[in-house]
Amino acid sequence: APKARSKKRSRKHQRFMERRAVLEQKGLLSPRGRLGSRTPEAGLEAHTTLAKANGTMAPCCDKVPEPKRIVSSSLSPSASPDSIARHHSVLLSQGNGSSKRVQASSLALHPGKYVAIDCEMVGTGPQGRLSELARCSVVNYEGDVIYDKYVQPELPIVDYRTRWSGITKQHMKNAIPFKAAQAEILKILKDKIVVGHAIHNDFQALKYFHPKDRTRDTSQSHVLKKRVGLPVRASVSLKNLARHLLHKKIQVGYKGHSSVEDAQTAMELYRLVEVQWEKELAHSLPPRPPSPITDPAADSSQYLDDQYWPTDLMASSL
Repeated sequence: APKARSKKRSRKHQRFMERRAVLEQKGLLSPRGRLGSRTPEAGLEAHTTLAKANGTMAPCCDKVPEPKRIVSSSLSPSASPDSIARHHSVLLSQGNGSSKRVQASSLALHPGKYVAIDCEMVGTGPQGRLSELARCSVVNYEGDVIYDKYVQPELPIVDYRTRWSGITKQHMKNAIPFKAAQAEILKILKDKIVVGHAIHNDFQALKYFHPKDRTRDTSQSHVLKKRVGLPVRASVSLKNLARHLLHKKIQVGYKGHSSVEDAQTAMELYRLVEVQWEKELAHSLPPRPPSPITDPAADSSQYLDDQYWPTDLMASSL
């Protein structure tokens, strides 16, 4: 009887180890220290051999505990905007009101998907009323500059608008042509979630349209306006948002705006309310369409039947 029990126990342990190896291969169970640095298969084989040799094994439960279901610590770089928004929503719902959870949730996303942009324009055309790109700055999620170049407009500059743009004639000496800058910038923006303030002006200067679901405009954010105490439809400047919410002064002096500073400020504002903003966006996303039902009559193999051939073709073949 003891020998039969030991065999039964050994079989149970073998089954347990087999299930455990499968769970580890699927990444649902973290591998524990085994014999050296062997693979799950090698460890399983070693345990099986040991069981056969000794005839007995230490008792263990015959049920594998289910791994805890947790939100992935990072999203794939190819994650879609709706999956990112829903990811934010799940993170917030799991936070149980904990500010630590809300603050840490930003780190759970893929930061490489986010950039902030700001452009400075000069006046061209009749009386300098046409706005053209003269400088573009792009920063990453952490606020580090990844692009900052002066751009030569396609038309002659009539008004440098230095008071606001900070652009002077000197800056144009080393400026690159618009087409070259446009190609470089659009390559950076591709498949990114782009943050900016009144960002439609920047896209217009770039002669580009970015997908709406991948655009985060701080001038249109309901969450930011609520924090400042403004109505949803009210217009608000980047300067005022920075002063009230970030307690920093930007766009001061008479040397014009810094596109780097403005892009960094927009990203700071986004990160300040990132989880709430994305949760609001997730709730506003349209429901996903149901999977299409396959019509068996539409199977291409059935088109070989006579009933699917055109009548005139059938008559000509007779």
